[in-house]
Amino acid sequence: MSIRQQSISAQRTCLPKKPPRLSSRQLPARPVDDLTSSPDGSNGSGNNGGTQGSSLLDTSLLPALPPNVAEAGVASMPLPRDVHVQVLDVENLSLSRWEQIEELEEVARGERTRGRQVIRVTADDRAGANATHRLVLQDCRGTRIYAVELRRIDRIGVGKTSVGEKMLLRAGTVVARGTVLLTPETCVLLGGRVETWHEAWVQGRLQRLKDAVGSDRPG
Repeated sequence: MSIRQQSISAQRTCLPKKPPRLSSRQLPARPVDDLTSSPDGSNGSGNNGGTQGSSLLDTSLLPALPPNVAEAGVASMPLPRDVHVQVLDVENLSLSRWEQIEELEEVARGERTRGRQVIRVTADDRAGANATHRLVLQDCRGTRIYAVELRRIDRIGVGKTSVGEKMLLRAGTVVARGTVLLTPETCVLLGGRVETWHEAWVQGRLQRLKDAVGSDRPG
């Protein structure tokens, strides 16, 4: 072998190898749509839906609520696995209808008037230690179910919990007569908010409460 051939051979051995191609399993996951559809059945994800943040969870792989979980005839059953749900409605059962109207109006304004002072509403003003809240939850398949606080959970409340917020129900969470019994040990609030849903919820609930009360407003 000549000196020129030896030089070319040495240069080839020094060249970097081509990087290996990634298989489909090695590629990073792409963001997927929101957990499920909006309260009115439309998809709330994307720019038009107003979802804050995007999910990296593949909803097709998320476990759903058991098929018969919402039936009132089932006396009691624990969830066999963790289930992700989202909040569609929250109500303070400790308040009268007019107190609920006042609460929602304060949430809409973000403030309350006391005498001549305007005082910003805090999350704990009405959702005190003795409050009990009822929620409507929805899983990834669109199954809806009621949920009630069995024991007080600080992050649940009107003005605290947003419509569209995600929640994790841990395995072992008890469902009795079609209602999830929420405790601090089995319920994890994950955050999130869908602005269009939340605004529509506030206005819709206000109108329904006012229609139900009619002209019986206290003086």
